[in-house]
Amino acid sequence: MILHPTVIANLLASCIVSFMVLYASYYGVQILRHWDIRSGDELQLILERKTYLISTLLTFVFGLQLLSLFLYIFTADVLCPLFVGAMCAAGTLNVNEFGYPTLVLKIINFILAGIWLVLNYADNQGYDYPLIKIKYLLLVFIAPFIVLETALASAYFLNMEADVITSCCGSLFSAEETAAGLGSEIAALPARTMMWVFYAAMACTLAVGMYFYFRQKGGYLYALVSLLVFALALVSIVSFISLYIYELPTHHCPFCIIMEEYDYIGYLLYILLFGAVVAGIGIGALLPFRHVPSLQNVLGGFIRRLALASVVLYAAFTALVTYEIISSNLIM
Repeated sequence: MILHPTVIANLLASCIVSFMVLYASYYGVQILRHWDIRSGDELQLILERKTYLISTLLTFVFGLQLLSLFLYIFTADVLCPLFVGAMCAAGTLNVNEFGYPTLVLKIINFILAGIWLVLNYADNQGYDYPLIKIKYLLLVFIAPFIVLETALASAYFLNMEADVITSCCGSLFSAEETAAGLGSEIAALPARTMMWVFYAAMACTLAVGMYFYFRQKGGYLYALVSLLVFALALVSIVSFISLYIYELPTHHCPFCIIMEEYDYIGYLLYILLFGAVVAGIGIGALLPFRHVPSLQNVLGGFIRRLALASVVLYAAFTALVTYEIISSNLIM
């Protein structure tokens, strides 16, 4: 294990989140089994007091979960000088078999935690906790993923060895025919074609989002399209966006863009992208409850704000990408 402040911070954050999620899940199961807002018995009163406390705690815990994704990437970037061959976070994540699986789980859990926070906010707007069973059912579903993430992150950090020779991002995200792996396959996609696909998909996404915002139709479609364009945007970062940021036609790394020499532009791109997809999917998560009596007067407005936030964030992401392309000295 490498003792570094950021490593300790990651381990502490993971353990805190897992403990609190498991603690909350225990009471979540009790709520799923015994919750009855019409009842006045002692158990119901205890559950009502507990759920207020647990919901408040989980708001901070899942907020920490969201931040932990960026802390994890930052840590991988900071530690790269300790490993031979690592030039950025890409190499650090490859020092053992747990680095990239942990990153994938953190991305999944970021989206799940974001959806839970959306549901929790909506539930708190109703006087009778109308979504309480839904959000605790989601919590019970999320809990195993959080625990697995903690286990993988712990295995990753505890099994780090400073004398390990790892791969640089140039080999992990190479477009050469001899290169193998998912990163290389994405890097090998034709950049110009991917650019057209990206802009066409983003234009469709923004159009569907604005249509829903103004007409209140197509919400489920926008939630699905939002998820798909999120995945496409991640692929596009490797395929062509990174090339214009680095001004090199062969550098496809999605991690070097978070470094100081590129003005940490990667963090802004990823924050915009992750915020957009959570808001977009949140629309689909809330639409089934539009007609719940205690939420009728508030949920419609909240869903529209989510739609606007998602559209604005995707538009900002696209505008930033466009600026990087126009201002770049690279000509494809």
